Amino acid sequence: MLPVYRTILYATDLSANAAHAFRHAMALARSFDARLCLLHVLPEVEPAVLNYVATVMGEERLADMELGHKAEVREEIARRIEAFAHEELADHPEDRARLAEIRVRHGNPAARILGEADDLGADLIVLGSHGKGRLHYTFLGSVAEKVLHRAKRPVLVVPLG
Repeated sequence: MLPVYRTILYATDLSANAAHAFRHAMALARSFDARLCLLHVLPEVEPAVLNYVATVMGEERLADMELGHKAEVREEIARRIEAFAHEELADHPEDRARLAEIRVRHGNPAARILGEADDLGADLIVLGSHGKGRLHYTFLGSVAEKVLHRAKRPVLVVPLG
């Protein structure tokens, strides 16, 4: 039996080339009459950086600032993603109905992508890969590579030039 994709999770880093992967995700959503969920994961700040900032600012002030700004940042990114999707779909407004949800989360990008896919019951994950070269992967790893290695569902990785 051929696979059917009803829920597609498109994970974006909001880079300039993200539209290329989005177009693939939307084409699949259109072909399968699927709903498309858009996700952006804000990586957590490194503990060493937080410790330094807490020392300079004071822990209480940092905690107050961090709580207030996390919500603002999530809302702003959600607005940007919505504007991006509507701009991309300007020539196909009928596809806007396929945009089921926009999620902005904090955490480890690969782990959050996989967790959100589980939460949604996604049939497919679509994300872009920057292809920064062998040395980059050796030392830093890549979100796409980590998702591919840990995924329990199909993943479409779109090269982003």
